[in-house]
Amino acid sequence: MKVKLLFFAGLREQLGVAGEDIELPEGVGTVAALRSHLAKRGGAWREALAEGRLVRMSVNQDMANPSAALRAGDEVAFFPPVTGG
Repeated sequence: MKVKLLFFAGLREQLGVAGEDIELPEGVGTVAALRSHLAKRGGAWREALAEGRLVRMSVNQDMANPSAALRAGDEVAFFPPVTGG
């Protein structure tokens, strides 16, 4: 199944990529599984998407929790938490 990935703000800078289309391997069917799969790329990917790091995710522009299911053609965005005052 193919999905579109988008990375914003500090994650985009850290990873050096704004987005990509990716074919998900068998068994990667949730947002959490996708995050884990991407972290296995190592280096900056492992650091940016480490399980303990606070990262927000959305699917098709709706905030998503880690257990959210993915479908072919979904747009999945990763971004750091927003702070402000």
